[in-house]
Amino acid sequence: MRSRNLTHLVIYADREHFAPLCWLTGFDPRFEEALMIVALDGDPLILVGNECESYLKISPPYRAGRLRHERYQPFSLPDQPNDSSRTLEEILAAEQLGEVGIVDFKKGRIGAPHWVVEALQATSRSVVTATDMLISLREIASPTEINHFEYTNGLAAAGARRIIFGLRDGIEDHELMKLSQYNGEPLGCHWTMKSGDHRVSLASARGETIRRGGGFSFNICYWGSNVCRAGWVAEDETDLPAEAQGYLNDFATPYFAACAEWLTKLEIGARCGDLYEFIHSRLPFEKFGIFLNPGHLIHLEEWLSAPFYGGSDVRLESGMVIQSDIIPGMPRYFSTRMEDGYVLADASLRAQLDPAALARCQTRQRFLRETLGIAISDDLLPLGDMCGLVAPFFLKPRQVFALA
Repeated sequence: MRSRNLTHLVIYADREHFAPLCWLTGFDPRFEEALMIVALDGDPLILVGNECESYLKISPPYRAGRLRHERYQPFSLPDQPNDSSRTLEEILAAEQLGEVGIVDFKKGRIGAPHWVVEALQATSRSVVTATDMLISLREIASPTEINHFEYTNGLAAAGARRIIFGLRDGIEDHELMKLSQYNGEPLGCHWTMKSGDHRVSLASARGETIRRGGGFSFNICYWGSNVCRAGWVAEDETDLPAEAQGYLNDFATPYFAACAEWLTKLEIGARCGDLYEFIHSRLPFEKFGIFLNPGHLIHLEEWLSAPFYGGSDVRLESGMVIQSDIIPGMPRYFSTRMEDGYVLADASLRAQLDPAALARCQTRQRFLRETLGIAISDDLLPLGDMCGLVAPFFLKPRQVFALA
């Protein structure tokens, strides 16, 4: 804040955009919005609605008496009691705001609701966006966070494996999703499952019957983890539609080979622009349709930021938790996917990790190298047991790609 000449930081959060506030306080809004005002000196003030007030006990600084709070009822849901709050302008004026940096969910622009921004502008000398501050602070995960993300990646990978091995012709998607054995951990994004002629990107399971010869995709996402797979409900190419013949050699195999080599290039100090160029040279858009960034960073939210873009001079660092999220898609071949979580950890960081979690990651390293032929760096730790595993045909889940 001092380096940017800010007297106050204001963090806006809601159910979808909870991560910066949760990272700072351990509190993630449920149902409602929240706003926290941080001054250079003194304890922060957090504003919450009716129902979140009792949930504040989840926050360690609140329990320690280091987080002031006030009930601000306009953050509550429609038609709830709304007769005992000061106005937002009154609350902000009492905080004696000066130069304000607002943190929400957009880099380079303010994304918080206009009425909140108006109140800030009316009660401070200036308001600028500062979202990038909280993104950059979280781009390097702590050992404690990495230990937790190894746990959530383990949950996601185990659920994904059960879904893939439970997939069969004629099963309903709701029944298939039950195999994930969701245990109540908070989600990083909504889970998806799409199949059949009514497949829509990002859609949920909705009672569709999964049939042989159709496309199928799903994801499981907890905080710090997202395991996604896409492909065909088939045993081999004879199950595919006529227009999809050639899927294995022309689409799925080169995709796996490129992604496997991409993993070997995930090293501390690697230039992210080079990694971007590598994917687009090996998997040209005209054939593979890769539109989004080839990989990104993941944290409490599914997408924290993405250093992998054209011309990026960002260098990979120890502590970055990377989502290998390289998404191809073409009408003829549908898609394939090898989406899992990894963390870059140098020797110093590895020594700070939970020994059992580190041992599991190093077992996965050996599996990728010795069984799948993917020569990843010692610094790249696979966080889940699905890392590197791609079955081109879901009805033969034990038949997976490996490099010769």
